[in-house]
Amino acid sequence: MSVYKIRLGIPEPFVPTRFAPPSRLPVEERGPEALPSCLAGLTYSVSTRGVKITLPVDNSISLYGFGLQLKSFRQNGKKKTIRPNADPKSDSGDSHAPVPFLVTTAGFGLFVDTARYCDFYCNLSPKPAAKPQNAAERMDMNDMIGGNAGGELLVEIPVARGVDLYCFTGDTVLDVVSQYNLFSGGGCMPPLWGLGNFYRCDMTFRDEQILELAKRFRELDIPCDVIGLEPGWQTHAYSCSYRWDSQRFPNPAETVAELKKDGFHVNLWEHAFTHPTAEKYEEMLPYAGDYLVWNGLVPDFSLEEAGKLFAEMQKPLMDMGVDGFKLDECDGSDFTGGWTFPNCASFPSGMDGEQYHSLFGLLYAKTMEKALGNTRTLSQVRNMGALAASYPFVLYSDLYGHREFLTGLVNAGFAGLLWSPEVRHAENAEDLLRRIQSVIFSPQSLVNAFYLPNHPWVQHDCVEGARELFRLRMSLLPYLYTAFYDYHTAGKPPVRALVCDYQNEKEAHDCSTQWLFGDHLIVAPLIYPEKERDVWLPPGEWYDFFTGEKLKGGTHHVVTDGIPVYVKGGTLLPFAQPVEHLVPDTRFDITLRAYGDCKAAVCRLVEDDGETHSASYRLLEVTTERYETDSFRYRVAGVEQY
Repeated sequence: MSVYKIRLGIPEPFVPTRFAPPSRLPVEERGPEALPSCLAGLTYSVSTRGVKITLPVDNSISLYGFGLQLKSFRQNGKKKTIRPNADPKSDSGDSHAPVPFLVTTAGFGLFVDTARYCDFYCNLSPKPAAKPQNAAERMDMNDMIGGNAGGELLVEIPVARGVDLYCFTGDTVLDVVSQYNLFSGGGCMPPLWGLGNFYRCDMTFRDEQILELAKRFRELDIPCDVIGLEPGWQTHAYSCSYRWDSQRFPNPAETVAELKKDGFHVNLWEHAFTHPTAEKYEEMLPYAGDYLVWNGLVPDFSLEEAGKLFAEMQKPLMDMGVDGFKLDECDGSDFTGGWTFPNCASFPSGMDGEQYHSLFGLLYAKTMEKALGNTRTLSQVRNMGALAASYPFVLYSDLYGHREFLTGLVNAGFAGLLWSPEVRHAENAEDLLRRIQSVIFSPQSLVNAFYLPNHPWVQHDCVEGARELFRLRMSLLPYLYTAFYDYHTAGKPPVRALVCDYQNEKEAHDCSTQWLFGDHLIVAPLIYPEKERDVWLPPGEWYDFFTGEKLKGGTHHVVTDGIPVYVKGGTLLPFAQPVEHLVPDTRFDITLRAYGDCKAAVCRLVEDDGETHSASYRLLEVTTERYETDSFRYRVAGVEQY
């Protein structure tokens, strides 16, 4: 496995690598005359249009990636434009988090280090060098036209006079993706509480309504770790003042303290467009772009001074205990009113609007994480892009198609992104529970009830079903936390498509409605009003997570009101007694679930303080024969055979 950097022409100064953390991998630099074998045949040219790159790609190879794509999975035959957009209407490449990175089943991935809206044409058929002379050559040409023979990947980068390419090689898709994430600085390590359940309140709520809603979680015995406040907490939200509305929150420090006393962390909605009433507005003027959005300044977060001023506006919030933020509206929209700054905008760093659109969300998240200091978070952002793996921000959307949300979930893992198929509204109890089933097996278990005055499970009379699912999430936290540790240290996405691990199985290449949750679980949800579906399991032994029923690899037809989840044979799974929320000294009571023959199986558990960047990690390994530990975080009671 290797990482190569290939410089073509003269790259632009404002590119993703300029703002990325240091790579955790060595990078070998090569010129276009010494390409790695996987890029054999690559050509490039520079013209008034920009940079054009071509690479021969066999059509039998599957292509994946391009960031958060909601409308397609396997990208063969597609044209993708890497352009941030809040409301993608078609399979054009527009996305909350487009990334100029693709990964192949041919043992390599390719990252184009640009902030331009570049185009990827996947599997074009170039014209033949000459007219076919005989039947055999005519057959070859027909195969080519039909897309069955050798093809071509074409990348166009507008404006630029050159670009750096980064090539990642490995035996599997997972190898390649993991290397990309380590090149990005390694995956983020969230706080333990960040993996619990998260609820966003009605945007019109006052302080006493929020406290009452939080109290209801404890009365209903529904686990919840984070309460999120939507735009109504501010005096002015579009653009933002970052000041509490004294009518709704006469004593915000007391409200936050009361929530924290009851075990809730607090997350606040905001965006970066800075209103004239904001504390640092005057000082920010020289460090903002030349156009306003909603009458607010657009800070140039690539400048240290802009980030410092913005962080100073957030400090009073953090000082009172706020440890998470929802960073909204940093993607722009071409389809819902055109709110944003233009591509021709100028920023004091020297970037234009197109470049800043591509980097805006990532630089915003970077600014906020730095402001939090040693405090870890798992927050939200609506735009990320290239080399984002190390930032503890989960993507979300104002769109709401359940199927598209699941497509986004399997795609996000190809590009160092985290995505939550958050629960908003539902038609009825069955629809609500189907959506909760999906979200608890995602990186962030989030319910966004920004327009609901009551819990949706109360509204739809399914409290018991919702409670059971949220408790299941808490039972899986030790397993999920260890998966994030592997993301942090080895670059392995905690949630990923099956083709990452099973690329030699042809069925995995188009498997877009199932995913791996950690290394050992396969999740295959149903979408309301579905009652049944086919589930594909890779070769080997698998076990029903809930019943322990043994199954062989292959396609199985499932009829259920629940969510199909399967455990790889030979897995020793840590299953915890659920707690209603996490505290620094939480100790999990764990039963080891043995699925199949686990005599040689090892269960890995990670412990640390669960809260700070400076934490020291300790990796514990327990077996069916040796499971007593001196851990302050885990108490293993015994083993159950499934």
